[in-house]
Amino acid sequence: MGAVVRQPLRVGVLLPTREQAILGEYDVSALLDFARQAEEFGFDSLWTGDSLTARPRLDPLVVLSAASTVTRRLLLGTAALTPGLRHPLVAASMISSLDHVSPGRLVLGVGPGLPQPETDEGLPAGGAPGAEHLDETTALWRTAWSSTRPGAPNRFAGRHWQAEGLDRLVRPAAPDGPPLWLAAEDTTPVLERTARLYDGWLSFLASAEAYGRARRRLEDLCRRAGRRAGAVTPALCLTVTPGPDERRARVELDDYLEHCYGRTLEQMAATRAFAWGPSEHCAQRLADYVRAGARHIVLRVGSLRPETYLREIADVLMSTARQTDQESA
Repeated sequence: MGAVVRQPLRVGVLLPTREQAILGEYDVSALLDFARQAEEFGFDSLWTGDSLTARPRLDPLVVLSAASTVTRRLLLGTAALTPGLRHPLVAASMISSLDHVSPGRLVLGVGPGLPQPETDEGLPAGGAPGAEHLDETTALWRTAWSSTRPGAPNRFAGRHWQAEGLDRLVRPAAPDGPPLWLAAEDTTPVLERTARLYDGWLSFLASAEAYGRARRRLEDLCRRAGRRAGAVTPALCLTVTPGPDERRARVELDDYLEHCYGRTLEQMAATRAFAWGPSEHCAQRLADYVRAGARHIVLRVGSLRPETYLREIADVLMSTARQTDQESA
């Protein structure tokens, strides 16, 4: 695969669409203010989640379309879009449309959703869950997006989906559509699928050590798959709740997780990445993941009022991450 390619470090933040839904405040103007501030404070990307009935929120593609009108530099991403919630042809057209609204800025993280009963209950309205279904849907998207190239197929025949006339759909701004990242755990099948089929891996591993091991496995699998160096972006989603008092920060994070998932921090900390307490402590936790090889960090603020922490996170956590990256270069 040639020489090692060091991808630039990027730090992004999740828009509070779920937090608004919990509070019953579907205030798009507040989301746009959040987006403007994220760009002003120096973040590299802006993300939003997806859910129909399990953890309801405003539609991510609609929200990112609105956010694109008030930002100029930020990458815009889904963390993560659930393909089973939409017919794949409708989704392909919506994604292409958003790619034109924000040319060169869209990154599409896709995943099956958090493994909880309510997630599965929401899926039949849009399609069947599962890795095979997800990979087939993204394969259909890519076939559609490249179908107007000379000699490219304009039909798709899979186990779950069959379609013809794909060249009549709206083409994306990018030649082959936006980058597709797989948001999932670090199992061997997940890493193998990522190495073969996707442009990024969005993890939420609970320790930097585990992340580093998985990232090295992914690099090896990419080499075996014949991918060029740097073709797959290793990314991480980290939930942070800054606060000068560690105990109070943990209470706020616990309350946040109870509202979002009906679970406690103790129940989720073994399988998800969290940091809470003084900003310097959270910054070192983030720096550990940078040293372990994460190249794109998606920060979720573990608070129902995340806008109150945005500048502090930018000034301390993001700056520490970038300093760590420079020292590791």
